[in-house]
Amino acid sequence: MSTSPTTSKLPDDVDAVDDLEVEVEAAVDVFTLPPGADPTLDWGTTSHLDADGSPKIVERHLHVPPELAGLRLDHFVKTQITRLSRTKIQQVIEKQLRRAEGHGGGALKPATTVVAGEHYVIRRPARQEPPCPRTFTVVLSDPRLYVIDKPAGLPVHASAKFYFNTLTRVLGERFPDEPELQICHRLDRETSGCLVVARDREAAITIKGAFATKTAVTKEYLAVVHGQPPWDTEATIDVPLRIAQPGDPTLLPHIRMLPGPGGLQAITRVRVEQRHGEHALVRCTLVTGRQHQIRAHLAHAGFPIVGDKLYAHGDEAFMRFCDEGLVADLAALFVLPRHALHAARVTFPHPDRHKLTAEAPLPRDLMTLLT
Repeated sequence: MSTSPTTSKLPDDVDAVDDLEVEVEAAVDVFTLPPGADPTLDWGTTSHLDADGSPKIVERHLHVPPELAGLRLDHFVKTQITRLSRTKIQQVIEKQLRRAEGHGGGALKPATTVVAGEHYVIRRPARQEPPCPRTFTVVLSDPRLYVIDKPAGLPVHASAKFYFNTLTRVLGERFPDEPELQICHRLDRETSGCLVVARDREAAITIKGAFATKTAVTKEYLAVVHGQPPWDTEATIDVPLRIAQPGDPTLLPHIRMLPGPGGLQAITRVRVEQRHGEHALVRCTLVTGRQHQIRAHLAHAGFPIVGDKLYAHGDEAFMRFCDEGLVADLAALFVLPRHALHAARVTFPHPDRHKLTAEAPLPRDLMTLLT
């Protein structure tokens, strides 16, 4: 007997339901498990399906505020989902957008005038998502918070490609009786390690505030790098960083962080902890917290992180990876399918006013580079 599709509401700050189709280069199979993947783990290959095999339904809710009243419907949708093209917006209005229950009926057209207080819903069948490791370990637990060891490859929040295969979603599945769970800071998708999750609103306010202001927070990372840095004792990399702009010496404006004058102050303390062959394990302690700070600093110092597609091998390699995926020659070049960066230790103020430290062990894929 068939059942009704499960409906999932998308957080209002996520642009993840706006793509009508996923277009993938024929040479790229984004649904294949990564090299060396443990097939016994949950990789989310069917996370978009209900128990009967039918796609779940994903919803995005749009509310018209007073300041946007009077706009055409297509213009209003553009203000809510800015990256959609005009053509895609017209398709969304035609195929996916409806007035919410209790907000009237009638056909919707791009030229329909929106009214303050109106509520629209975009509904679409869930799509298959690239596989991600959805299994995580809790390394510290108390009544106010968890610290989890996030696996590399699992996004924290939803995006255009990922909704069900995200830490936000997996937390809700694992702890269904804890509706107030809030992730307190971020880790890049490819970065593994310590991530703090508050279990109540007051704890979230305290912990998020500490991470935002860097008050009594210390974050230590372990990175496996190419080469042998001269940092047997602790050294400091103090090099400003700024986001690349058009005209800069890079093919990746608005993506790559560039070192040098004109950037924001960025300071990382570094020390080599282990050496093996062509690689070294470096402990990196953040003094500041700029985007891609550790990755950009280590690359600038001449010791890029193993597997770092953006900073280790030049713009062309990164662009090829985006176009072709992890093809054989790029896999050999990168050495590791993800960048070898791990959030090993975090110290932060507990909401009950004492300091707390949590650690996550070095994962197996990084250990293999050092043995």
